[in-house]
Formats: sequence, structure tokens, C-alpha cells
Amino acid sequence: MPLSQPTLHSDDVAAGLAQRFQQVRAQTELLAQPLSAEDCQLQSMPDASPAKWHLAHLSWFFETFVLEGFEAGFKPFDASFRVLFNSYYNGVGDKYPRAKRGLISRPSLQDVLAYRAQVNARVLKLLTGAENSTRNDLVQLITLGLHHEQQHQELLLTDIKHALSFNPEWPAYAQNWPLADIDPQPLRWHRYAGGLVSHGFDAVQDGPFAFDNETPRHRVYIAPFELASRPVTNGEVMAFIADGGYQRSELWLAMGWYWVEAGQRNLPLYWQGDADDYRHFTLQGLVEVDPNTPACHLSYFEADALARWASARLPTEFEWELAARTLPASGEQPANFAESASYHPLPQQPPGSGIPVQMLGDVWEWTQSNYNPYPGYKAWEGVVGEYNGKFMCNQFVLRGGSCATPQSHMRASYRNFFPPDAQWQFSGLRLARDA
Repeated sequence: MPLSQPTLHSDDVAAGLAQRFQQVRAQTELLAQPLSAEDCQLQSMPDASPAKWHLAHLSWFFETFVLEGFEAGFKPFDASFRVLFNSYYNGVGDKYPRAKRGLISRPSLQDVLAYRAQVNARVLKLLTGAENSTRNDLVQLITLGLHHEQQHQELLLTDIKHALSFNPEWPAYAQNWPLADIDPQPLRWHRYAGGLVSHGFDAVQDGPFAFDNETPRHRVYIAPFELASRPVTNGEVMAFIADGGYQRSELWLAMGWYWVEAGQRNLPLYWQGDADDYRHFTLQGLVEVDPNTPACHLSYFEADALARWASARLPTEFEWELAARTLPASGEQPANFAESASYHPLPQQPPGSGIPVQMLGDVWEWTQSNYNPYPGYKAWEGVVGEYNGKFMCNQFVLRGGSCATPQSHMRASYRNFFPPDAQWQFSGLRLARDA
């Protein structure tokens, strides 16, 4: 399993990973703190899961893949959890239906938190006492589990936002509205020569960890192209709406137009009102739509139509990664990830510059690339091989992370993926065009 490559067989490795384990696990529970037990039970659609289920599944992962495989005399916390909190691992056994997770009223939230606490203690004991002969595999599985947990931290935020949006009182998850008056920044174009370039995970540039779908590194040809300086904004979405964007079939892919008609869609997800008073639901409650903020919660269909309306297109994931690797490590403004606790995209900070901004954080950026395996791709061995490869069908790649993504989880090679009708993630777009 080609994950992290630390100097193993070292107490320092175990101690460092133990500290990170405690930090990541604590952060998940911190994200759940603003929620009541009733909030944690909500499931608003089949694609979303209750916060309580996320909390339990993340301990199920460590119990099933770490404790069961390495702990002497292993006994499960509760044998029924093996089915209740299995997500999609057919190799593990039966699964409770995803669309009915909100019906799992028992175990209680307190029982789930007790489950987390016990699994935490057992994993830490196992890690600190592991023999050198098993530590390599153990470190890799725990590292995978922590990145898996960070994925679910983002899902917890996006899922609870979707659930709370059905409450007519528009309740706020957080009380930290991040926006201030910002002058609009003009869209500029940056040219890239392209050519034959190396693409995919690079341990030197991207760090010690990658999911299997980011590998192997390979060569691709990229024609000359131009990329927009910033993501598409709410103001540009407003102009699209005013120009009849949701009524003009010529702007949409055939499947996208069916999607518009079937759902009678005329606004992005969470928007309401009209041109005189657009408002949208956020994790800070119902607020006025700011025209200078990157647009989010757009489906691939909407992103593609917006790009076509703007006489542009979506970038390929190869173009996006090439541009991202030219950026300075520090960027030109603080990246807006989950650590900022804004839980909402932020406008581009002035002044404009000679490089693209906001490529990391704020909103996931749709690309036109199908989620396919790279040449020579091989899934990980064992049950964890189900993690990515089996989803390489009918999905599109997104890049860059969002305001709900943990920053330590992100890298230029990271490939997110969703079906084209998905809206509940913090997904937006950046325009591209042929040079």
C-alpha cells in the first residue's frame, strides 16, 4: 500500500503519529460540538449522512482495519456496529442501507462518543507498543485512517449544512460571519505554454502521503492554454441568471438540461429571492449573496453552462495541476481552509497579481476531466483497495479544496470526484480557454 514513507521502526515515528491521531480525532468532535443530539440525527438526502453516523463510522474504520488486524485478543466494542457503520466496503461484509442512516436512532450519540473514546485509547496503546515487524503496516493504515477522517470532517460540515437548510428558522451552525466589504477584482487571464509535463503525485512537492488515485506519476501533453486569475463569483452567476442562463438550452449539456427541467431549477442551491434581493443559506445562517465572493454549491452541469455562457470552458485536471504547481508555496493571500472557521468562501483580497489566486481553499473547482485511472494505476491491495478505484465511473474531477477542507489534507495532486449533479459540496469553477 504506497502511502507514507517515514523512517519507520522508530519510537519518534510512533510518537509523532500518536500526536497527530489525537489532534485529528479531537478536531472531528470539535466540529460536532455546536450540534445538538437532534441535529446529529438528521439525514436530509441519501447522499448525505447524519453527523452521528460520521462520528461512528470513523471509529468503525479504525476498529475494523487497525484493531481487528493488529490487536491481540481483539473484541469489537459492539458486534452490531460492523454492519451499522460500514460505508461501502463489500469485502468487510453486510452494510446498512445508506439512504436510511438517519433511522439509526440507537446507539445514542453518547454511546457513539463512548465508542470513539474506547477506540482512541486502544489505537494509541497499539501504536505505542507495536513491534518493529508490524509497525510499517500499522503506521500506513493509521495514516490512511486519519486522511479518511479529514475527508469526513468536510462531509460532516457539508451534510449538516444541507440538513439545517430545511429548517424554516435558518439556524446558524457558526457565529463567525467572515465577509467584509471588498472591492471587486477584475478577471485576468494567465497563459501557460503547456507541453509534455509530469503529472500526478510527487512526494517531494506533495508530501509523504497520497491516495492511490493520485498515482502513478506519468507524462501528459498539454496544449497551450489560459486560466482565469480567480474563481467565478456570485456576481457573475447573477449576470448568468439575468441573461436567462437557466432558460437557455443551448448553454447546457443534454443531461444538464434534463436536470434543469426535471428539477425546475432557476437558481443555485441554497439561493432564494430575485435580482433585487438574492439571499442564500450558509453555515452562518441566511445572508445576502455577496457578488464578489466565489460562487459555490454549483453542479458540474451549472459550472459547464456558466463557462460556455462566458465564452470559455472548464480546465482539464492536467491544466489545473500544471498551473497550481507554478504557485509560490505561500500563495499571495491566506488560504481559506477549514482552519479559518469561516466555513464559507471569501472574496479575492486586493490587489490583483501576476499569478492565479484562490486555487487552494475557498471552493473545489470542477474540471472537465472524467474521473479515470491514470496510466498504470493499481488499487491498493486488500479491502482498502475499495477506497477509490471502484468509483471511477460517471464522475468528474474537482481540484483545490474548499473552505471546509482541512489544510493539512490538501496537496496539488489531490483528486476529488463527484457525479455531475452533485451540489451540496463547496464546489465552484475557474474558467479556462485555449491559447
